[in-house]
Amino acid sequence: MEAAAHRLTFRDASDADVDELVALIQSAYRGDSSRAGWTTEADILEGQRTDPEGVLAVIKAPDSRLLAVERDGRVVACCQLELRGDHAYFGMFAVSPAQQGGGLGKVILAEAERQVREDWGVSEMRMTVISVREDLIAWYERRGYRRTGETTPFPYGDERFGIPQRADLRFELLVKPLV
Repeated sequence: MEAAAHRLTFRDASDADVDELVALIQSAYRGDSSRAGWTTEADILEGQRTDPEGVLAVIKAPDSRLLAVERDGRVVACCQLELRGDHAYFGMFAVSPAQQGGGLGKVILAEAERQVREDWGVSEMRMTVISVREDLIAWYERRGYRRTGETTPFPYGDERFGIPQRADLRFELLVKPLV
């Protein structure tokens, strides 16, 4: 077993996990704590990354799961898996900044892909990434995702998604066949 996978438990998040998951997601992407890891968005977005309502909506939505990943009884990562017709959507991916850089994200992504393939029978995973996050996009490309060139606008003016620090933000669709 890969060292990063050692002692990991994967489970569906529940209502009781909401506050812990919001704190985890916030710590991985925003503010000074996020700078301890490499996934920070602190230079392009300020404010919140999500809120309790957003996390609870993912947990409660039909055809959606929020996968909580535990190590030694502590939630160290999470990701959203959503069935969207013939494919799955991967989102809300967060790994504790203190746990980043050791291969944990790669293990979690592979497990998420395995689960949607086996549980939902889908043959493709999709996600959107902020297009200026070249380092993050390159990380996904090394794991088999490809850039489609399809973009959607960033929700400027909706502070639930953060306060943009630049005017060129948009989401780019990445796709991977799960064969």
